[in-house]
Amino acid sequence: MNSSGVDALQREAQRTRVKPALVYAFAAACLVWVFHDVHPRQLLASMSIANWWLVALAIIVDILTYVLQGVRWKLLLAPVGCLSSMRATQGIYAGLFTNELVPLRFGELVRAFLVSRWLSSRFTSVLPSMVIERFLDALWLVVTFGVAAIFVPIPKELTEAAAFLVGVVLLASLLFLWIIFRKQEEDNCNRRRFSSRLLKGIALFASQLSRRFSDIVASNRFSLAALLSAGMLACQALALWFMMLACHLGLPLGAGIIVLLVVRLGTAIPNAPANVGSFQFFCVLALGLFGIEKTSAAGFSVVYFLALTVPLWILGLLAINSTGIRLSTLLEGAALRRNSGHT
Repeated sequence: MNSSGVDALQREAQRTRVKPALVYAFAAACLVWVFHDVHPRQLLASMSIANWWLVALAIIVDILTYVLQGVRWKLLLAPVGCLSSMRATQGIYAGLFTNELVPLRFGELVRAFLVSRWLSSRFTSVLPSMVIERFLDALWLVVTFGVAAIFVPIPKELTEAAAFLVGVVLLASLLFLWIIFRKQEEDNCNRRRFSSRLLKGIALFASQLSRRFSDIVASNRFSLAALLSAGMLACQALALWFMMLACHLGLPLGAGIIVLLVVRLGTAIPNAPANVGSFQFFCVLALGLFGIEKTSAAGFSVVYFLALTVPLWILGLLAINSTGIRLSTLLEGAALRRNSGHT
């Protein structure tokens, strides 16, 4: 291998080490902020649960969220192949479990890799359905925030952040629609014009996304997927509110919705495994907006995290075991597909 090849490999290895290091440093900084001025005894006292039935209900509703996501993904994958809702949900839980162990949301690639194997399709043909998922999620986050703001007093700082989010989502929506509705002849012309392999790959993916979305819209699957997305967000909001009631935080459902939106937005960027650090940070930050004292908020963030994460670990591990494929094999396969874009 020549010197330029060695230098390229060294730069890639350095980037591979730097990204996780930054992620873990951010998670550690978040945890330090959450717990640095909280007395351990008071923290343990604030972690008490008054109603375990409400915790159980919160867990059931949260599991329903991922079942709905499985049904939604089945609909969005229909142009690629026929996949049962159970299989789609299994792939989602396998990806979630991977995210609990590996930083930077690598589980998203794992679930795409699994489904591409089950459907005997190209890895890249599965990805457009996941892009559409994120598009729907972002739209409902913005809509829900706007509706909740009508009924719940929101601090000025959060309102300004929401306005920025609306702008970002609007720009992303326009870009998304431009990609979707471009003519196929234009796509083919653009791919021939690009000399870079990366740009050709991006143009090919945009073309696939356009075709997949057109197929989904033509069959009215998009409308049903949008309704399921709203149901998912509603389930997550109810799960959080049930946990609040179980821990006697005394906030109304509207405030719980705002807290959920802040946590969702704060953890949207790929970060540490299981969103450790950022989850607690944004949960405490959001609860503080509604007058919840920091120790109580920190205790609740731990209880909320464990109550909804432990069932995810169990179901995710079962999902991966039932595939008959080792997790290490899934990680290697997903990494290869990410780097090559092949089946």
